Amino acid sequence: MKEKTMQYENDRELAMIYANRFGEIAIRKGFVSAKQVKEALVEQTIYQSFSGIRHHKLIGEILFENGWMTLGQVEHVLREISDNQ
Repeated sequence: MKEKTMQYENDRELAMIYANRFGEIAIRKGFVSAKQVKEALVEQTIYQSFSGIRHHKLIGEILFENGWMTLGQVEHVLREISDNQ
């Protein structure tokens, strides 16, 4: 049981690192504002709290669904993250 909890914490940490990187790049590119990223992070946290499941919405998905980013912009940020790994 402890191993699953540990894995969940690692997944959560990884998701937060990804979300922060995604947000930083999207802001730097001028795709979204810092306020929009913060609102998306809050929405992501609320979704995780109420869903009761391990799956969470990705930050890019939330920004796209709210109409703050286009699909092309989301893909651009994801490519940059992938290229820098």
